[in-house]
Amino acid sequence: MTRLLLSALILALGGAAYGLATDRARQLSGGKLSNLHSRLSYYGFFVALWTVLPALLLVIAWSIAEPMVMHSVVQSQLPADILTKSKAEVAMVDSSIGTIADGFQRLTPTELAAALASKTSLVDLLGSKGVALGTEPEAFQIAAAQQLNRWSDLSRYGITTIALGLAALGFVLSMFRLTGKLRARNAVEKIMLAGLVGASTVAILTTAGIVLSMLLETIHFFQKVPPQDFFLSTVWDPRFSAAGSTGTAGGQFGLLPLLWGTTYISLVALVVAVPIGLLAAIYMSEYASKRVRTVVKPMLELLAGIPTIVYGLFALISFGPFLRDAGAAIGVPVSASSVLTAGFVMGIMLIPFVSSLSDDVINAVPQTLRDGSLGLGATRSETIKQVVLPAALPGVIGAVLLAASRAIGETMIVVLAAGIAANITVNPLQPVTTMTVKIVSQLTGDLEFNSPQTLVAFALGLTLFTITLGLNIYALSVVRRFREHYE
Repeated sequence: MTRLLLSALILALGGAAYGLATDRARQLSGGKLSNLHSRLSYYGFFVALWTVLPALLLVIAWSIAEPMVMHSVVQSQLPADILTKSKAEVAMVDSSIGTIADGFQRLTPTELAAALASKTSLVDLLGSKGVALGTEPEAFQIAAAQQLNRWSDLSRYGITTIALGLAALGFVLSMFRLTGKLRARNAVEKIMLAGLVGASTVAILTTAGIVLSMLLETIHFFQKVPPQDFFLSTVWDPRFSAAGSTGTAGGQFGLLPLLWGTTYISLVALVVAVPIGLLAAIYMSEYASKRVRTVVKPMLELLAGIPTIVYGLFALISFGPFLRDAGAAIGVPVSASSVLTAGFVMGIMLIPFVSSLSDDVINAVPQTLRDGSLGLGATRSETIKQVVLPAALPGVIGAVLLAASRAIGETMIVVLAAGIAANITVNPLQPVTTMTVKIVSQLTGDLEFNSPQTLVAFALGLTLFTITLGLNIYALSVVRRFREHYE
């Protein structure tokens, strides 16, 4: 039984346990529900959770541990001369054994036994089953594949039996505990609280793991390249070094051109997005009728659902050539891939981030403030400028900083619309590039993973993470500084 089918069966057993538990609790009440400590649904959830959770957690834990166990099984079947080879070669052998094992699973035991006895070409036989092998497998590979399949079958049958047995045990024990005085609600709420804490812990540990992994690789990078050469240099030229020559940097890794390109394009995007988005939010919340609002707001929010690659293609084949031809018409040299092209198109993408969030914040301003301002003789525009916007300022700033973080992390639009040239220029008509683009380019290719040309991507990622974290901290400080509480 597959893991998915087993999980579905466990959940179905939990549903059945819920129904049986509620019926049992109704019988315990003697027809008077006030005799029970908790509602019927809590008794049902109590039994269902004890039926589902232990078994489901076992399935999840074994799904995580099984690949490591199977890897150990394969390793135990490899000859000593194979284990002494490089990690890449051993991994290739492991992969081929897994492919052979998958092919054996598609054969009946009779077909497999006949093929091995007659020494039939396994390449042709497995190829007819849709499994491609480059060469005839060796004897140790066949033995390892058979052993892997035996352990896989044992694992599948074992986890199915144990998980279903554990579900049955949890159901029986929890049903025995059902009494009218059982504090089922308290028990269910404790289990749910533990689940919420676990989910929060997973999120925190995931973030910590990401930061730690980037930090460790960044330390390795700075062991090869001095930090001052990375943070203070104005030249980005990570030359490709030959495989194996990982002891020296072999290039220049100046951060400043990439930092400038990231900042410049983001500022242009915000110059486009913030005024348009904020004015659109003011119009929708203060001037537009309900009919217009119900049409305009969803249309603006549709911009956020368009994939960034579509924006990049629009910039590449439409807006960039338009700017180039317009510049040529007036005698100004304009590159089709430029800061202006990427920033303008990215600004269009960011408009819904600013407008939608600002609209919600402005609508949250109490109507009594507007009525008081209008009652004192202020016009609607004066009320918006002097009362509504100051009251909504923390939320508006949060929307702008969210859009800024989105702009800093954008990749596809920059690749297609701004180019890959690492330049420091104030001319918005010239191409530049950003840190995200170089992270992608440095992690693709055939370079050694421990070469500076690859490790620099982690240094760039950690720098980008630090910048966005600083923006979020600044946003929180601004919001706390300008927050006002209204009754």
